[in-house]
Amino acid sequence: MHISKLSIVNYRNFYRANLFFNKGVNTIIGENGSGKTNLFRAMRLLLDDNMVRAAFRLDETDFHRGLDDWRGHWIIISMEFQDIGPDEAIQALFQHGTEILDGDPIIKATYNLIFRPKKDIRIKLSELSEFDFGGLDEIRDQITISDYETVFTGRSTIDFTDEDKYKRIVGDFESCIFSDDVEFPEVGSRVPSILSVAKEISFTYIQALRDVVAEFHNNRTNPLFTLLKSKSGEIDPHVMEPIISKVHDLNTSIEALKDVQEVRENIRDTIKEAVGETYSPKSLSIKSDLPDEAEKLFQSLKLFIGESEEGYEGGIHELSLGGANLIFLTLKLLAFKYQSTEQSLANILLIEEPEAHIHTHIQKTLFDRIGYSDTQIIYSTHSTHISEVSNIENVNILGRNGSMCEAYQPSTGLEPQQCRNVQRYLDAIRSNLLFAKSVLLVEGDAEEILIPILVKKIIGLSLDELGISLINIRSTGFKNVAVLFDNLRIRKRCSIVTDLDSAYLDTTPAPQDDEGLKNLKIKCQNSAAAGALRKIDLDAFVKNNPWLSVHYASHTFEVDFVLAGNSPKVIEIVPTVYKQQATITTAVSDLSSQNSALRAHRVLTMANNEGKGWFAILLGKVIDHKTILPSYIADSIAFAQPKLSPELFHYIYSYRINSALKANNITVQTAQHARDFLKQFKVGNLDINGVKTAMAAHLPGDQIHNLLVKFV
Repeated sequence: MHISKLSIVNYRNFYRANLFFNKGVNTIIGENGSGKTNLFRAMRLLLDDNMVRAAFRLDETDFHRGLDDWRGHWIIISMEFQDIGPDEAIQALFQHGTEILDGDPIIKATYNLIFRPKKDIRIKLSELSEFDFGGLDEIRDQITISDYETVFTGRSTIDFTDEDKYKRIVGDFESCIFSDDVEFPEVGSRVPSILSVAKEISFTYIQALRDVVAEFHNNRTNPLFTLLKSKSGEIDPHVMEPIISKVHDLNTSIEALKDVQEVRENIRDTIKEAVGETYSPKSLSIKSDLPDEAEKLFQSLKLFIGESEEGYEGGIHELSLGGANLIFLTLKLLAFKYQSTEQSLANILLIEEPEAHIHTHIQKTLFDRIGYSDTQIIYSTHSTHISEVSNIENVNILGRNGSMCEAYQPSTGLEPQQCRNVQRYLDAIRSNLLFAKSVLLVEGDAEEILIPILVKKIIGLSLDELGISLINIRSTGFKNVAVLFDNLRIRKRCSIVTDLDSAYLDTTPAPQDDEGLKNLKIKCQNSAAAGALRKIDLDAFVKNNPWLSVHYASHTFEVDFVLAGNSPKVIEIVPTVYKQQATITTAVSDLSSQNSALRAHRVLTMANNEGKGWFAILLGKVIDHKTILPSYIADSIAFAQPKLSPELFHYIYSYRINSALKANNITVQTAQHARDFLKQFKVGNLDINGVKTAMAAHLPGDQIHNLLVKFV
């Protein structure tokens, strides 16, 4: 038996979410704050028999914050199991204790936690007339969390995440429409309290490794003590008898020490001197209290580890953070192995962020090697190294959409070959795209190096601050990765940035062409033809997909960079690329020419001479706020992240004002006037259109205006 699906409705930062799991190892990945911990807590509410009963009593803080008013709404955590075994015990569990098992055996079952208003509240809501908002407000105003109940149900046949079905059962609060019924068979039947899936499975939760040393000092959480305690019940009492006898002898020997007895007498004498015989204790002893019970004896045992080859073994507190975490994780895994050897209906292991302080090689090895037969393992992680070795078909991605967290399955609807193609691309670098808020896919090193520098120097913010991850595909095979971004899979924006490779010179053959020019023209013609075909293919690929957009350099990145008006920047690095003065003079002349073909040919010659990656590094050193961002790159950024917060608008304009002032492009007085308008914008006295107009007047000719008009 294994978990096949988890549905969450209105729980914490999940409004509506479905996650899907397979047998074996599964991975949940996502950025910080994407809901991984809340997701695991939801699973534990259904499966963890060690959680205190009070945890099932949810409160108003557990409702999704996106709800205008939580009162009346339901929280639903629903788990679906598949491959349920045919034996009578498990069949009886999911039949809820039915004595006679008739019909075909159950192979798929549901188990749900529902936190809902009690029946009297549901009846009141059902009696409301349509659109009686006054009556609805009156009922909701009186609802408190004590009017809620937690019920566990099974055999549900409804998709709780379906908005229409939710409204039919719970009610449509926006339209004030409620069903006349208050009980719905689709919700499932109550699971009797004597039955619990959590009691019948082997379940272990390994929390994120935050402060391992503190965990070892706490007997309740110390994994070593847990292991020893589980073993203490198996030790033959006859084996413990001589040990306990030795403890008794040791206690007696300590008590009989001359110094101990002398201190005891001194205490007695001092008390009598202080308060007299009448008020003194009748007896007083100093006794050794070494435990003589197996469990208490085990509490005194500590783990000592040697990390180096020096032979020294130290306590947990002396280990490196990674070493301590690895030991902690190992002991928890061993505890799971002990538990899973018992007769259980299923073995389920949750591991939260195992990568903390653990070396990248260990992370990948750990993920690759942990796999127990008949055990379903579910990781959560934000490690690119673990996600790199994860099977894309067993991955769920959590992403933030405002106050709401969404779940995506990147392999949904993909053919096996497409999954294999994606898997090949997901190395530790490219797997960043699985964690990204939005993505820029580029084809080469020049774009990977220079686009982040251009953005930082021109708007004062990094791509990361804009919420964009740049991924170098290192080819034009964008479709192998971009296929992930789709309504069925990852619902995040992705811009593809590539070259059309259109010819930058007239490729018509001429009689006077020498051999070199003939070959160049042929090469340009072939590149242009390939670029045109690539455009047709990519345009068809992204058509009607709201999450994908393609942005083309008319020629190549270097050529389009120069033709955008950046020849002066390339001229600055000419002496670094060339050493001969004659060549330097010719190169500067070419780059200063009004002939665009000359400028394009020269920059490509320089890039090919240095290597495009190294040329980009050299160019990156001279880029500043005056460098012009090519329009196709600006468009790709605006698609990936079309909305900028007022705070970001304010920051970008402030940065441009300061940059213009330092370059003596505006006066101090003009800068101050511009800042005054920004202050009005910051406090809400000026809207975004108003501040754009004001900045256009105070920063005349600044490229920032053409750039920010693309954002809302």
